[in-house]
Formats: sequence, C-alpha cells, structure tokens
Amino acid sequence: MYEHFYGLKENPFNVTPNPEYIYLGEDHREALAQLLYGVREKKGFIVITGDVGTGKTTLIHYLLEKLDRNGHAKTAFLFNPKLTVNDFIQYILRDLGVRGQGQTKGEYLHTLHQYLLDAFRKDEKVVLIVDEAHGLNPELLEEIRLLSNLETSKSKLLQIVLVGQTELDKTLSQPEFRQLKQRINLRYHLLPLSEKETKEYIEKRLRIAGAKGPIFTEKAIKEVYIKSGGTPRLINILCDNALLNAYALDQILVNEKSVREVAKDLRVTKKSHGILIWSLIFLSIAAGILLFVYLQKGGHLTPLYKEALRGFQYMKELVNKGVSTFSKFL
Repeated sequence: MYEHFYGLKENPFNVTPNPEYIYLGEDHREALAQLLYGVREKKGFIVITGDVGTGKTTLIHYLLEKLDRNGHAKTAFLFNPKLTVNDFIQYILRDLGVRGQGQTKGEYLHTLHQYLLDAFRKDEKVVLIVDEAHGLNPELLEEIRLLSNLETSKSKLLQIVLVGQTELDKTLSQPEFRQLKQRINLRYHLLPLSEKETKEYIEKRLRIAGAKGPIFTEKAIKEVYIKSGGTPRLINILCDNALLNAYALDQILVNEKSVREVAKDLRVTKKSHGILIWSLIFLSIAAGILLFVYLQKGGHLTPLYKEALRGFQYMKELVNKGVSTFSKFL
C-alpha cells in the first residue's frame, strides 16, 4: 500500500526469500564459503545452524542458485522433514529427476545408488539439502546417516547439508546420534547482523525496490537494530510495519518513533522474538484484506484511506490479543 507513496516499485521487506534482495553479512559470506568448499571438495556432511530468522533459508536458496548456475552439481532440496523413510527417498529421486524408481525401499536405494555412480563418472556432484532439519525424527536422521555410506574408494557420492535451528545441535549431541555427529566434516552457526550490516541491509533492500534517497532516518535504523537484534526476518517485519505506520501518518521519512510504536504493537523484545511469527501471520492476512478492498474500490486511495486505517487498526488489535495470549505460555 505504501510503495507508491515512497516511490517504490515493490515491497522491499517481503519475508519470502528473493535472490534479487540477497544481502550477505560477514557471517553469511563465511557460511556460504564453507558450503561451497564442502560441496566442491566432497566433504560429505555439512551442518548449518542458526536462530529463527537469521537467514538460513535465504542462504540456502542463494547456494542452490550458485550451484545451478555453474552446472556441475545436481541438487535435491527437502523443505519438509516430516516424511516417512520411503517418502523421503522417493522425494530425493523425484527432485533429482530420476525415473523408474521401483516399488520397495531396496529398489529406491538401488536406483539412487546407480544415479550417484553415474553422476560420479560424469564428474557431477550431487547435493542433498535438508531445511528445517531440527524437525527430523530419529528414524529419518538414521536413514540420512546411512545415505552417507554411499561412496567410492575415493570420495562420498552424496553431499548432505543439514540446515536447522540451534535445537539441531542438541539433537546431534545425543548418544544415539554419535555416529552421525562423527561424520560431520563442516559445521557453521549463523549469527545475526551487526548494527553496520543492519543499516546496509535496509538500505540495499530499499535501493533495489526503487528508492531514490533515504526513507528511514539514521535514528530509525538504529532503533530497528536495537529492537530486532540484527535478525533479518525481524528487520523485515519491523521495517514493513514502520513504513505502513509512517505512510498512514503521511510522513515522508520513517522516524524512530514509528519503529518504536510498531515494535510495541508487535511485542518485540529480545525475550519475545519467536512469537512474531504469529504477528506476521495476522498482519499478512490484514494486508491481503486491505489489498482486496483497494482493488474493489477501483484503486483509488482517497476513499480507501480511512477504511484502510480502520481495517489495519482492527487487525493490529487482533495481533495484540494473539501475542498477549501466546506470551502467557512463554
């Protein structure tokens, strides 16, 4: 809604991964370098962890793009770890584009092994990336360990990248997974952005979206960093809502007051970062409703203005109630 007002061609702070908006801080660049090195040198097992919203999925999408661009790696990307073992192996085969998979687990594994050997002969690397790996059940984790046994006398046939929240480290430290843990050759933990990187992150996204000059004041950016702790997903949520708040008040620049207000509305504190997912869901619904109303009104801002504010205020109250209720369980 605010894009035209601020001279933007699109929303600069969408939370969905978009390679065009990729920003790699020092920590993310190091993680990417480790991933590329691990794949290139066929290190086998790689583990990337990080807190919620630190950019793990964005980093993986960027890795997939780079691997696809150089054409020397085939990838299977699993984003839903809640599968049975058979479904898991079938998914890998289908994502790799393998036909004639078979009917039993043994046949699936044989097909996968033959595919990996064929790729090895062609000097192609095959990479399995599992996102949300902290959600893997013990049976599936064991199956992944067994897949790492697929190798030649010289190297691993399948490079496996596990990406997950910090709980993944705790899981892998349990006694029953000690064999899997011993096979991890590279490990990296993603940290949030620094204050300087947060400023660069915000300015880059605005610039790509079409901004011709500053939209956030220096104090507003500092406030975003303080409230978000440098977590990219929280930066996006705060900036998006701060822009909407400033737009509703007809402000050319987003100031620190707007950031503080939306942070308060969303209950953004270091203790409550996790519950912002609930806020995001409600606010996404609100944005969809307002866009629908906007289109129904023929795209005219004047009759929509008060209606939009009323609608947003109502949804904001729902968010506050939802967050307050959820906070009781923390």
